[in-house]
Amino acid sequence: MALTGRTALLAALGSLPVGIVAPSWTGMLAVNAPLSLAILCDYALAAPVRSLQFTRSGETTVRLGDQAKVQLSVVNPSRRRLRAHLRDAWPPSSWLPGTEHASSRHELTVPPGERRRLSTVLRPIRRGDRKAEQITVRSYGPLGLAARQGSHRVPWTVRVLPPFTSRKHLPSRLARLRELDGRTSLLTRGEGTEFDSLRAYVPGDDVRSIDWRATARQSAVAVRTWRPERDRHVLVVLDTGRTSAGRVGDVPRLDAAMDAALLLTALAARAGDRVDLLAYSRRIRARVQGRAAGEVLAAVVDALTPLEPELVETDARGLVAAALAHAPRRSLIVLLTSLDAAPVEEGLLPVLPQLTQRHTVLLAAVSDPQVAAMAGARGTVDAIYEAAAGAEAEAQRRRTADQLKRYGVVVVDAPPDALAPALADAYLALKTAGRL
Repeated sequence: MALTGRTALLAALGSLPVGIVAPSWTGMLAVNAPLSLAILCDYALAAPVRSLQFTRSGETTVRLGDQAKVQLSVVNPSRRRLRAHLRDAWPPSSWLPGTEHASSRHELTVPPGERRRLSTVLRPIRRGDRKAEQITVRSYGPLGLAARQGSHRVPWTVRVLPPFTSRKHLPSRLARLRELDGRTSLLTRGEGTEFDSLRAYVPGDDVRSIDWRATARQSAVAVRTWRPERDRHVLVVLDTGRTSAGRVGDVPRLDAAMDAALLLTALAARAGDRVDLLAYSRRIRARVQGRAAGEVLAAVVDALTPLEPELVETDARGLVAAALAHAPRRSLIVLLTSLDAAPVEEGLLPVLPQLTQRHTVLLAAVSDPQVAAMAGARGTVDAIYEAAAGAEAEAQRRRTADQLKRYGVVVVDAPPDALAPALADAYLALKTAGRL
């Protein structure tokens, strides 16, 4: 018998006249036999829990910040009406704080032999796979005095994808890509190393682009136009070591780097380049390689979804070796890592020439806007100390960036909300300059 029946019984016994004391449960049942009989009958008439049948359906993927509906079908094969409270348990990160009770608990009534469908609405607050835990059912009798309780496991997984908030920047970068590729009418065309077409000269064109042989064959001056090179290899290397675990505001550095990687993947795939991904700390943690342009973004999203930072120092030599193994010919290698002085100077700089002598290297790092705010603080003694600390931190990042630039590395250092578009702009600048 569930706690509900005992509570009702004790409440009834508590209302007995003073002086009547039941020395044991046997005595109490004898004192209030009609109530105890009602409780036992109510318990007997409650629908059994073990025989209930459950099936799930609904969404299996959702972007972080959105909501997903998972349907639960309940079949009552018994001959008794099911009156129940049901809890559909999921990990705590499946809901916004304070909303789990309303989202996971249901009341239902199922006549004998019939089916009812419930909806559990999830709104996860973390990336990764969220797996249903167990369904707990408390089946009440018609009087509500007693209940049967039991649990069932009905597996279901909802994969919570990265939010890809930077996709709002994709249309503007694709428009710039079309300008570079010559699909938009401009006075000047994008420079590159692949010949595109001939067209008539217009005022403002560079005279060095005139094709004199073509001009001699026709009555108008012909100008050569170029387009950015296609089918280049872009390898995105994501550092998932200790430094990626730091939070900048409410955003982990790793999540900001993922968002930038997704925007770059979408843009480079549309530009006709081949994009691969490598996530590394002290081992390869995720890899996407050899996917077609129409498949690569979905593959990268799927590979990044379960990744979490590892609290270990990144093995820079291993990272560079893995990058070289995945980029056998000249490529653009994009390192999404930290600009902190110690990891760069002690780990990356000694092995960086192995990358730069063969490949174009672009390093993107997440900066903390709070440091800039500290550097501009004034007015009190504490604010001045904070300003000195902030200025020193900014100067150290600039020195580290300058060291990298001396090796020919293109450096992008931006706060979380600006990193993705800044990285996309750097990629477009390299294509415009014909450096890919």
